[in-house]
Amino acid sequence: MDQTSKEGTRTPVGTPRVAALIVAVPIAAIVALSMWYLVRPQPLLIQGEADATRIDIAARVDGRVATRPVQRGDDVQAGQLLVTIDNPELTSRLAEAQAARAVALADLKRIEVGTRAETIEARRAALSASEANAKLAEQSYERTRQLTARDYASMQKLDEATANLDVTRRARQQSKLALDEAVNGYTAEERGVAQAAVAKAEAAIATLQAQVRELTIKSPAAAQLYQTGAEPGEYVSPGVPLLTLVDLSDVWVRFDLREDLMQGLKVGDRFEVRAPALGDKPITVVVRRIATRGEYAGWRATRATGDFDLRTFEIRAYPADPTPALRPGMSVYADWHQR
Repeated sequence: MDQTSKEGTRTPVGTPRVAALIVAVPIAAIVALSMWYLVRPQPLLIQGEADATRIDIAARVDGRVATRPVQRGDDVQAGQLLVTIDNPELTSRLAEAQAARAVALADLKRIEVGTRAETIEARRAALSASEANAKLAEQSYERTRQLTARDYASMQKLDEATANLDVTRRARQQSKLALDEAVNGYTAEERGVAQAAVAKAEAAIATLQAQVRELTIKSPAAAQLYQTGAEPGEYVSPGVPLLTLVDLSDVWVRFDLREDLMQGLKVGDRFEVRAPALGDKPITVVVRRIATRGEYAGWRATRATGDFDLRTFEIRAYPADPTPALRPGMSVYADWHQR
């Protein structure tokens, strides 16, 4: 039955119910959607960073950087020249050591050849002269002794003749020993000393040559120049990093996770990560390393009393497929609930 308003307009009886239904349905949808958002699991995003093998190139000798033909960002090959260092003192010491080796070799050769024939003849002549002097001294002593016995000469003359005879005899003995030494040549001990001197000189040269080779620094592997630490003209000391290389063929992603988030995770597991720099393109990675961090690195107490701590572990995962666009330093993230 239709009802009539005061103005005389007729209104359908079901209109208020339809209006209430129209209002109730969106409200119910909003409430249901809100409840669904409240009860559904919230995504757990973990953030990590891409990294790669880095090679720090340090100087092993001191000096000034002479040249550096590569710049940051350049790709270098194994054996390519990176830095040259100038050290004039080192090269001078090498030349001095080489000269000392030449002297030691000459002395060893002299000993191995033996005494020269001229030296032997000279010492033989010296022995003949000493023998003649000794014979003359013996004759003088004998005459003086006879004259002294007859009181024709004083005791002083006899003493002088006796002393002279003793001196000439000693000189003759020394000349004989000198001749024997020249004839027999050098002893085995002297040859050993000369050989040791040569070995010492060669060892000094080898050490200095190794240091001189370190003045030229070459790349140990194919990589990219990531960072430079010294400019041409700067003085560098041993152990000071000159530059850093990064191996772009060995890139991985690293996450630091609390141990309560590692349930069921093991080496060999796969999950997807995304890199904002690559347009959030999914990248499948494989876990290769799970290692604990330092004793006080990244922990939290799970109770108010702080009597139980959660450790932080480093997760290292490698891309399952080659991803050349992934560079060290890029941020990556993963939904840990959906791994």
